[in-house]
Amino acid sequence: MLLKKNTKAGKINFFLVTVLSTLIINNIFAESFPKSKKTAELSILDKVSSKNTNIKIQVGEEFSFQNLNIKVLKCYNSEFDDDPEVTAFIQVKDTTMSNNDKVFVFNDWTFASSPSIRPFDHPVYDVWLKKCYN
Repeated sequence: MLLKKNTKAGKINFFLVTVLSTLIINNIFAESFPKSKKTAELSILDKVSSKNTNIKIQVGEEFSFQNLNIKVLKCYNSEFDDDPEVTAFIQVKDTTMSNNDKVFVFNDWTFASSPSIRPFDHPVYDVWLKKCYN
C-alpha cells in the first residue's frame, strides 16, 4: 500500500510560517529606523531684496512662498548628542517656469549643517534647512 502525503497542509503551514516571520522581522526593523518629524523649519533668502524669511512647513504638505512651491517629504534629526545633524528631503517648484522638461528646481536631500553639499540653485532665492521637530 502506498502512503499519500498531505502536501496541501504542508504548503499552508509553510505559507503561515513565512508570513508570520516576515511580519515579526518587519516589526523589529521598523522600530530601529528613525521616525520622520512632523514639522520642518526653513529659512528663505530673497537675493534681490536681501530679506530673510523663516517658515514652518508640515511634512507632506505644500507651501507657497512668492513664486516657489516647497514641499518637505521627510525630515530627520540624528540620534547623536555631540553633533546633531538635521536632514530633509525637499522638493521645490518654480511657478514662473513654463518649461515642462524640468518639473522641480530642487528635488533632493539637504543638510542643515552644510547646505553646500546639495545646493539649492535659484537666481532669486536661497533655501536652507534649519531644524525638524514634532
